[in-house]
Parts: sequence; C-alpha cells; structure tokens
Amino acid sequence: MLVLPSELTHKQASACLRMLVQGLPSQTGAAVVVDAASLQRFDSSALSVLLEFRRASLKRDKGFEIRNLSSRLVDLARLYGVAELLLPAT
Repeated sequence: MLVLPSELTHKQASACLRMLVQGLPSQTGAAVVVDAASLQRFDSSALSVLLEFRRASLKRDKGFEIRNLSSRLVDLARLYGVAELLLPAT
C-alpha cells in the first residue's frame, strides 16, 4: 500500500506523483492501493496527482483503489466530475 502525505497542494504535487510512481514496482497485488488517511491539507492538485497515478497504474495492467478518502476530497472529486474515476462503484 502506498501512502499519501499529510499535505498535497500544487507545491507538493510533482514530488508526490514521482514518489507514487517510484513505488509502483513494489506493488505486487492485482491492484495498487493508495491510503489517503493522512491527507489533511490539499487542493485540486491532489485530484490531478491521483488521476495521473491512476493512469500510470492502469498502464501497468494494475487495478487502482484509494482508501480512507476524506469527505472533503470526495466532495471535491464530485465537484470536478471525476468521482467515478477515483471512487469505487456503489
């Protein structure tokens, strides 16, 4: 499981995406799991990072799952119309 930092804004976006992509080879399961429990401070850049990392995971024929998304980030994903790409189907 890969873990998001406590802060993910425009300032940290590139470094965070690099860190996630570097961690991809260590993910041996059928799906890459990202834990967002630590994420407290974020802006829309967090969605960009997650979407780009989802693309990178799918390119490696891996599923993609985010756990422990805050309700604020879920709301932001819905506002931007990308919730269906990041959230499990209900």
